[in-house]
Amino acid sequence: MKKSLPFFSFLLLCILPFSSQTGAPKNPNPKPPLTQAHTELLSYGFPIGLLPASVQNYTLNQTSGDFSVDLGGTCKITLPPDNYLATYSKRIMGKIDQGKIAELDGIRVRALFKWWSITGIHSSGDNLVFEVGMVTAKYAAKNFDESPFCEGQHSSS
Repeated sequence: MKKSLPFFSFLLLCILPFSSQTGAPKNPNPKPPLTQAHTELLSYGFPIGLLPASVQNYTLNQTSGDFSVDLGGTCKITLPPDNYLATYSKRIMGKIDQGKIAELDGIRVRALFKWWSITGIHSSGDNLVFEVGMVTAKYAAKNFDESPFCEGQHSSS
């Protein structure tokens, strides 16, 4: 039995590299596909990470700027950079113009032990300014360069 141990070790060393290459490698951080809504955000001067990856439908009135985004269900994500928990309703609505989103409805964030509705967002150079009623908070736009997956949802890649 002791003589066969080196043989099996050698055999395993020869077989293992081939067996690990049979399947396609899994990407540990898959990037979600860009939807029309994400592309539209870019054209108005916003990063795609303001919307989660689960966008299913999007409508925009080019004249008024009124939009709606359907996610197919509610969504929870953790917003960078301070790791605030945010919830997105199944439908998000508002009015978009170059560098400004107003009358926003459907996104809430938990801060200071309370849920707050984000009512507007505007772009200010390399920063985004989030409006919560009369209060604002400024964050670097680069924190929103990637569209997040909703908690409990993963890419099919």
